[in-house]
Amino acid sequence: MSAAILDGRALAKTIRARIAAETADLVGRTGVAPGLSVVVVGDDPASQVYVRHKESAAREAGMAGGVIRLAGDVAAGALLAVIDQLNGDPAVHGILVQLPLPAHIDERAVIERVSAVKDVDGFHPENLGLLAQGSPRFAPCTPWGIRALLIASGIETRGRRAVVLGRSRIVGLPMALLLMQKGLGGDATVTVCHTATPDPRSIAREADIVIVAMGRPELVNASWVKPGAVVVDVGIHRGEGGKLVGDVDHASVGPIASWITPVPGGVGPMTIAMLLENTLKAARLATGQATAP
Repeated sequence: MSAAILDGRALAKTIRARIAAETADLVGRTGVAPGLSVVVVGDDPASQVYVRHKESAAREAGMAGGVIRLAGDVAAGALLAVIDQLNGDPAVHGILVQLPLPAHIDERAVIERVSAVKDVDGFHPENLGLLAQGSPRFAPCTPWGIRALLIASGIETRGRRAVVLGRSRIVGLPMALLLMQKGLGGDATVTVCHTATPDPRSIAREADIVIVAMGRPELVNASWVKPGAVVVDVGIHRGEGGKLVGDVDHASVGPIASWITPVPGGVGPMTIAMLLENTLKAARLATGQATAP
């Protein structure tokens, strides 16, 4: 057996083309271009790369907005004031504050300051609550993209045993909630493993679908995965010689899994595609072209 590739780059290209067409249609009908504002604090190299990708993708989709860059030592109050200004700007439909933030800024306070109807990251407590309730407005982009990738690839989730390795509110927690939703891409039986879980390896090995978001390079090897399982690798790290690697040891897992996401080219492109999807939805809500949950 050799795993088939869950090609996030190819699917994201298709989704972004559709979003560009739907954005043009919205502009033609309402005169309003979806506006996405990205706020980045400091000069973290990885954050700068991610922000450039998001800015380029939004521009290609015909969206308005841009990037607001703040110094790494910006006062928390000044950052919150920027968010307040964006909250009140009718031309801004989506606000994304690039994480991580410097240590002196309370990340939770920033997330909660973003208007829930402009929170295209899906991290606001109101949006996470709607997701837990089963009626999501904006789902966090990475797990939302993983769900789309599973559905597009014809991978059955209903009745399957899914194990999510990691419980962050960015990936692990919302991923588990999405897999438990009723309907397409959901109805799975879900276990979440975290730093206090005894022997997560043995639990992961029981899974039909393994979502790996542990933040540890190439930790998950073949001993964690049962033959034929679907493996989604959320991690991305700079390995020896600058090579990009994930949380999964692809050399050992690839030959036994049925499907696997590549690194790069798997989850990352889908995250950006879902950010555009959420931004378009936010603009539709703001212009009365869609109904909120």
